[in-house]
Amino acid sequence: MRIADLKGRLQAAGARPVHEARVLRNWIRALPLNDDGATPELPSRLKALLPGLAGELEALARVRSEHTGADGSTRLLLDLADGQSVETVLLPPTGVCVSTQVGCAVGCTFCMTGREGLLRQLGSAEIVAQVVLARARQPVRKVVFMGMGEPAHNLDNVLAAIHLLGTVGDIGHKNLVFSTVGDRRVFERLPDGPVKPALALSLHTTYPDLRARLLPKAPKLDPAELVELGERYARATTYPIQYQWTLLAGVNDSDAELDRIVALLKGKYAVMNFIPYNTVDGLDYRRPSWERAAAMARYLHQRGVLAKLRRSAGQDVDGGCGQLRARGRTAAAAG
Repeated sequence: MRIADLKGRLQAAGARPVHEARVLRNWIRALPLNDDGATPELPSRLKALLPGLAGELEALARVRSEHTGADGSTRLLLDLADGQSVETVLLPPTGVCVSTQVGCAVGCTFCMTGREGLLRQLGSAEIVAQVVLARARQPVRKVVFMGMGEPAHNLDNVLAAIHLLGTVGDIGHKNLVFSTVGDRRVFERLPDGPVKPALALSLHTTYPDLRARLLPKAPKLDPAELVELGERYARATTYPIQYQWTLLAGVNDSDAELDRIVALLKGKYAVMNFIPYNTVDGLDYRRPSWERAAAMARYLHQRGVLAKLRRSAGQDVDGGCGQLRARGRTAAAAG
C-alpha cells in the first residue's frame, strides 16, 4: 500500500485536510483511527470507512517474533500481508531502524540481506507501519532507514514515508536518517524535498577497487567523489554526514586505511561510525577485537576526525540484518 492511495481513500470518503491529518497522525502514533472526542467531527462516510481501514493497516506488518539483545535493542521479524517478511529494530531509548525492501540488489559481500537479491519493494505505508509497531512498544523520536534494502532503489516510497513522518508524524527532520551506499539520484532529490533527512553514507573503505569488491552492485562512485557529494549535502542541510564503516578484520582495518580516512574527512562536516562486523554463518569475514576498533576511533579523534565506535544491534542474538529472516525461511522449509 502507498500513502498516496491511503490519502485517496480518505478523501473519497469525505475527509477534508484536517480530517486526513488527524487520521494519519492517529495511525502513526499507534492510536485508534477514530478519535470520537475530537473536533471537527469526522464525516459519517469517513467514520464508516475507518474500522475496515484499521484492519488493513494492521495487516501491513505483523510481528512474528521478537529477539531482545543484551544491549536493550529488540529485533522484530515482521510478516507482511503477502507472506514476505522483513526486519525492524527497536533502538533504545527512542529509535527504530526500518527496512525499505524485501531483500536487496546491492549484494554487499558481508551482508546476509543481499544474498537473495531483491524480491520486492516495500510500499510507503509498509515502511511507516514499522514505525507504528515500534511506537506501540516505545516512544519513537528517531527513524533510521538502515534495515533490509537500499533506500535509494526505492526512492519514491521512502521519500513519501519520510515526508509523512516529518510532517504529521512529528519526527524532527534531522532525526530521519536516510542510509545509502551512495547513488547520484539521492543527491539530486533529497535537497529538493520539503523534509530533508539526515544522510548516512556507507563508505567501508577508501580504496575504489576494494569498495567495488565489497559492494559489487553499488553505483560506481569513487570514495572521494562520494565524500564530496556528501559534503555538499551536509553544508546545505547543516546536518553532518554519518559515514558508515563496517569493520572487517584484515580487510578494512589497517593503519593505511586510517591515514586515508584522515586525508578524506579532515575538515569535513562528518562523523565516522565504526561498526564491528556482525558474524554471518557461511561467510569468512570476522570482526576485529574491540580493542583494535577502539584504537582506530581514537586515532581518528587525535587527528581531527570525529569518530564513534558503535555496537551492531543484536550481535549476541545473531540478529544482523537479514539473519532473522533467513532463519525463518530455513525453519519454514524444514517444516
